[in-house]
Amino acid sequence: MRVLITGACGFAGSVLAETLLASFEGLTLVGVDNFSRPGSEINRLRLKHLGVRLLHADIRNASDVDALPAADWVLDAAANPSVLAGVDGQMSARQLVEHNLLGTINLLEYCRRHQAGIILLSTSRVYSIPALAALPMKVGGDAFVLNKGKRLPPGVSAAGVAENFSVTPPVSLYGATKLAAETMCLEFGEAYTLPVWINRCGVLAGAGQFGRPDQGIFSYWIHSHRARRPLKYIGFSGRGHQVRDCLHPRDLVPLLRAQIRAGRGKTQPRIVHASGGARSALSLRQLTQWCDRRFTPHPITADKKPRPYDLPWLVLDSALAQSVWQWKPATSAEAILEEIARHAEANPQWLDLSAP
Repeated sequence: MRVLITGACGFAGSVLAETLLASFEGLTLVGVDNFSRPGSEINRLRLKHLGVRLLHADIRNASDVDALPAADWVLDAAANPSVLAGVDGQMSARQLVEHNLLGTINLLEYCRRHQAGIILLSTSRVYSIPALAALPMKVGGDAFVLNKGKRLPPGVSAAGVAENFSVTPPVSLYGATKLAAETMCLEFGEAYTLPVWINRCGVLAGAGQFGRPDQGIFSYWIHSHRARRPLKYIGFSGRGHQVRDCLHPRDLVPLLRAQIRAGRGKTQPRIVHASGGARSALSLRQLTQWCDRRFTPHPITADKKPRPYDLPWLVLDSALAQSVWQWKPATSAEAILEEIARHAEANPQWLDLSAP
């Protein structure tokens, strides 16, 4: 079987490439990357050592995609993953669309030509910001938690947000590009009889992630705390109660294997959540407390001014993936944090690589 991974030298793509190679017999794996991100060269060397064939290509360029070798499956892990993309002054909205939507369309044309299946790694940020912000919250255990005494809207429970939660705009420019990419994948699948699976992931985290304040927050926080660099709680009264869940990307591989084996499938839902869920969820304040215990206490400042698109609580419920695919995450939040901490100790200059 031939699998093409885009964004292969990013954090998620490189971990998935390595784990797929170790778990699939007879797998021919080709990695594609434009090597534009700081630190991608480190992952390139690691994957090359493992025997992965790596090609320089930018999926935004149709001619680059046209030149790629034929594959049976495409794993689309290439994207700009920042929810602030398009509004933070680092790139234009047009560039964001080119990265996260037009690139996927070029891959879909590739899949049509080669009759290949596609698995899209999507995001929890496709859900309606007003609907999420309106969820009844209270503070419990140094974190925002759902107020179970209040009525909850459809698609949300103590286990988290389900796939039927509202995707009514606004969802952020980033979320809109990913939601549009999902729609195009589904439409191509129907029009050209292509196998299509979409996995909406929680926050991916683990050792080797190039964290920044707007993405890879678990890695960024732990590396910054260990290096005693300035950190601050932004928005929500500056108390760090905002909550996200976390997932190690290697835990996606059993789900990907099941979806590839299912091929086109006929009864399985096209979209499922792949997340650590409520068991892996913690607030920035709780993450700081973990870092204080693991390293030494480090003061965090407060900035009460809200930031665009920030949310108090976003936890995905992966019950559907467990029911349909018998999938659940294998790596605990504690294990993920410890893995990052050890990597931070062994690589004290890691933050300079990710944001030179």
